[in-house]
Amino acid sequence: MKIGLASPNSSYGVPTAKVAADVEARGYDSLWVGEHSHIPASRETPHPSGIELPELYWHMRDPFVSLGAAAQATTTLKLVTGVCLVLEHEIIDLAKSVASLDDVSDGRFLFGVGVGWNREELANVSNVPWAQRYNAMRETIAALRSLWTTDEAGFSGDHVSFAPSWVYPKPVQEGGPPVLMGCQGRIGMRHVAEYADEWCPIDVGFRNVGQGIEWFREAAERADRDPDSIPISIYCFGAPDAETVGRYRDLGVERVVFGAPDKADAHARFLDRHQHLVDDFAN
Repeated sequence: MKIGLASPNSSYGVPTAKVAADVEARGYDSLWVGEHSHIPASRETPHPSGIELPELYWHMRDPFVSLGAAAQATTTLKLVTGVCLVLEHEIIDLAKSVASLDDVSDGRFLFGVGVGWNREELANVSNVPWAQRYNAMRETIAALRSLWTTDEAGFSGDHVSFAPSWVYPKPVQEGGPPVLMGCQGRIGMRHVAEYADEWCPIDVGFRNVGQGIEWFREAAERADRDPDSIPISIYCFGAPDAETVGRYRDLGVERVVFGAPDKADAHARFLDRHQHLVDDFAN
C-alpha cells in the first residue's frame, strides 16, 4: 500500500519544498496540494462538511508553483494536485503548466482534477453553468490530452474550443500524466469510470466507504472497464489509525492520503504521531 500526504499548502504554513523533502525521507510516496484561486466574499455556498470554512482556504499557494518547488527538493516523490479546479483555468495555459511540471519533475506528476464545490468561485471566472460542470470537465480533459499528445492540436466543443496550435513542452509521461478524479456522487463516479485513470474520493464523504467503493466498481463495469484497472487513492481526513488503513487496504485501495494540519507545529506533531502507519503499511 502507498501512503500520501495532503498538505494545506497555506502561505502561513510550512514551505512546500520542506514538506516534500521531509515526507519523502519518511517513506511517503506522494505529496498532494489543493487549489482555490480565491474565495468569494459572499460565502453563499457552504463548505460541504457543514463546518465553518477553515482559514487555510483563503491562503492557499498556487499548486503548480508549490509542486514545482517540491520537485526540486525531491527525487522520487510523486507530486499531485489534490485537486486542480480545471474549469477555473484557461485551457492552453493549463496544458502548459501541467506539461512543464511533469517535465521539471521527470515524470513524477499526477494530475488530480475536480469540479469544486463553491458555485460562486466557478461563476467568478467561468461561463460554464453549474449544472454543466461535469460535461465541461469531460471536454477539458479531452482537450488537454489532445494538447499533450498532438503536435498541432485543435479542439471544438460546447465548452472548450481553440484553433489548431503548437503548444510545448509536452509531458514526459507518454499520453500525459495520469488523471485522478476527485468526486463522491454517482455522477462523478460515472465520469471517473468512463475516462479517468484513477479515482480519489474523500472518506468522510461516505456513510460507508465499502459501499461507496462497491458503487464505483459497478460504475466501472457499466463503462466496460475492469474495476481493478482503476486505482483508488482515498483521502483519510479523520484521524488515521491502523484499523482504518488496514480496512482500506483490504477493500482494494491502492493509496491512503493523510490530511495534515496547516500550522507548522501541529504539522510536525502530526507527522511524528503517524509515522508508525507509514512504517507498517507503506511499500
